[in-house]
Amino acid sequence: MRQLPNIITLCNLFCGALAIICVLYAPEFRAEFNGTDYTIVSPEPVYWASALVVLAAVFDFFDGLVARLLKVQSPMGKELDSLADVVTFGVVPGMMLYRLLRSAYFQQPDVFDVSIVNLAPALLVPCFAAYRLAKFNLDTRQTVSFIGVPTPAVGLLVASFPLIVLYNPYNLAHWLQNIWMLYAIIAVLCYLMVAEIPMMSLKIKDKTLKSNWPKLLLIAVTLVSIPFLGFATVPFVFISYIILSLIAPPNS
Repeated sequence: MRQLPNIITLCNLFCGALAIICVLYAPEFRAEFNGTDYTIVSPEPVYWASALVVLAAVFDFFDGLVARLLKVQSPMGKELDSLADVVTFGVVPGMMLYRLLRSAYFQQPDVFDVSIVNLAPALLVPCFAAYRLAKFNLDTRQTVSFIGVPTPAVGLLVASFPLIVLYNPYNLAHWLQNIWMLYAIIAVLCYLMVAEIPMMSLKIKDKTLKSNWPKLLLIAVTLVSIPFLGFATVPFVFISYIILSLIAPPNS
């Protein structure tokens, strides 16, 4: 039973590794341009990877909960959790944004002139996620709340993008196929992960309404939004999470 939380954490990592395979897998086809044959990778959205990130987030929630219930919390478990998170909520979102950028560039007339340099900014997300997780492990201020947006929140947000592109609620797919919008999203997410901004945790410290009303409001907003926004609920809740954390800082 002592290893159960670590096994759950490894399930998180397994989902993340499998999601990377889903992101990388895509059929190829031949195209001719100015008399030259090119091999083109289809920029299809990675829907299965999105589902795997959600499943990994469930494992990420329960590993800590089980460790606390069994009273088997350990430094190794904390390090293992961060190693899993950097893959699932760092590398996978980076790969998704890479594919979204590639898909956006495929709509440009000069698609064959696109360099790897144009797509590389997506890989800043895993870099900042790794920095954020290393900082989290050493920062004693983040025991009951967070400093900066936690990586699972970023991972879930980006995981919703392929589904938004597929179902296109409120024509949001148009914005996720805009190159400069994607660059802006990457920059904002990287900043939020390492910013010195107190962010609330969903952990319940006590049963008082005064300390828990932002969490309860966020849950209510999520439940009410789902029927109206569909997959657009995820970015809406992400923004609501940041706003509520700014309005009611967890240390106040």
